[in-house]
Amino acid sequence: MVSQNVKQTINIASKFAKSIKTPCIILLEGDLGAGKTHFVKGFAKGYASKQLVTSPTFTIMNLYQGKKPIYHFDLYRLESEEEAEILGFEEYFNHDSLNGVTLVEWPEKAKSLVKDWDYKVQINKIDEDKREIVIQKRG
Repeated sequence: MVSQNVKQTINIASKFAKSIKTPCIILLEGDLGAGKTHFVKGFAKGYASKQLVTSPTFTIMNLYQGKKPIYHFDLYRLESEEEAEILGFEEYFNHDSLNGVTLVEWPEKAKSLVKDWDYKVQINKIDEDKREIVIQKRG
């Protein structure tokens, strides 16, 4: 899909969220400024969350309440995979212990922990406003 602006990205994500069954792990990939957090804003809206979605760049994880919990990770600032393990994030990346939806920005920072996923969302900048959004279902 091609999004012409932030509003369309939010709408695409909102529609996508309405099709999700839990537990669900969604990986968000794209360069800095591609729109990953905007995608999460739309997802949370579509998943019935009324909370303000912000980037967890410094806190690493934000929790929002929707139909079920939404765990929003931004692993950009992690120094190592071991750091994610020490912080106890593994349970959020595993279907057996997950009670909701996990969205992970920069999943490559914790490859060994983020093995169990349902969707990959790749967001590519086409220009300042326009984005290509590719949603891949696992399997």
